[in-house]
Amino acid sequence: MAHWNPVPRTPAAERLYAAAEADRTNNPGRYRLGIEAVDNVVDRATAGRGPGELGASTEWRDALEHYLESAAQDGRLNALGARMVQDTAAAKLRARAAIDRYLSENPAVADRPLGAPIVIVGAWRTGTTFLFRLLAGDPQLRAPLPAELTAPWRIAKLDPDAREKLIDASAAAHDMLHLLNPSMPAVHNSGARLAEECVLAMGTGLRNWAFASTTRLDGYASWLATQDFADEYRRHRRTLQILDESDGRRWLLKAPAHTAELPHLAATYPGACIVHLHRDIVETVASGASLFATYRSTYSDQVDAHDVGRFQTDQTELWLRRALDFRASPAARTVTIVDLRYSDLVADPEAVARRIYAAADLEPPDLPALITQYDTSQPRHAHGAHRYHVGEFGIDADALRERMSFYTAFLASIVED
Repeated sequence: MAHWNPVPRTPAAERLYAAAEADRTNNPGRYRLGIEAVDNVVDRATAGRGPGELGASTEWRDALEHYLESAAQDGRLNALGARMVQDTAAAKLRARAAIDRYLSENPAVADRPLGAPIVIVGAWRTGTTFLFRLLAGDPQLRAPLPAELTAPWRIAKLDPDAREKLIDASAAAHDMLHLLNPSMPAVHNSGARLAEECVLAMGTGLRNWAFASTTRLDGYASWLATQDFADEYRRHRRTLQILDESDGRRWLLKAPAHTAELPHLAATYPGACIVHLHRDIVETVASGASLFATYRSTYSDQVDAHDVGRFQTDQTELWLRRALDFRASPAARTVTIVDLRYSDLVADPEAVARRIYAAADLEPPDLPALITQYDTSQPRHAHGAHRYHVGEFGIDADALRERMSFYTAFLASIVED
């Protein structure tokens, strides 16, 4: 049976991991997780000014406690992983405070109109990134960059030259991730100038499905499935309002995690064109498990591939059942939904793009030129091929197809071959 193993670390990466372990010994507070770390994270996020900086609502505290406790109990984290979790929590709360201050100082932003966006969704590894970054080359559309999503208030204050410098400076974080885990670019490439999924802007209330992709967080993920994301989506809209330049460009967004929260997405962006990508379910889960295992191996030295396969299967089922429940609800009539097959996207991206532009009531650009531009700037397998096997993750293909038959039956009824 195939066995998944992380890519061996380079000597340079090993030195960074060793330095972090030594620092954890000397400065344990920076790596502390669990409930006892909550006050430390709040102090870091507010520069010691206290939780009052984070607004009247304290729902973030319950989420923070679940996140830190799950990381401590479930995470199996190395020192860099523990620091990443604490840094992530502090950064999200810091962003919460900064965005609230910006909106208080610029109240008209909250009334800034937004056109209905095009939003690409689907389970992990269904072609969302390829389609997103392909369409991002159209000047009619605006796809957000990582620095815009993580610090919209900062970007909004800058003149064009300073903005470009800030975006370029953000490349250091991507370079560090690729140094720690050189297999990441082949699985999911990232960079300062690569459009990124908008879930990166979410989680300022510490509710974010993406957290469990980089870290083993079973307890947090189970709790998250019981949570209301209305405030996270309200804040998501505020981020776009801060960034929007009222220049007529239509927002182009994507995030697999929206698949689990389509009612909130539709309520936040009525009239949105939701592009739902679908792929063979075994390929979807196996490729997603490979992505999660690769991510988690950056922050843990104890990644159990079968455990990742189990988690990925459970999460995929949850998200797809929720998506189908939405499709059967009256709320689905408030948006336009375009269903696309991954195989069609790969075989004929121009035809797929034309369907999206028609559904979104947009005049398509020169699509052959757009595709050529994308292929030139982001050639397939430029960073190596992403290879995986279902057996590596303990996935029984026949059993998985049976378990997901509710979804494949629905898909057969709505997507033409």
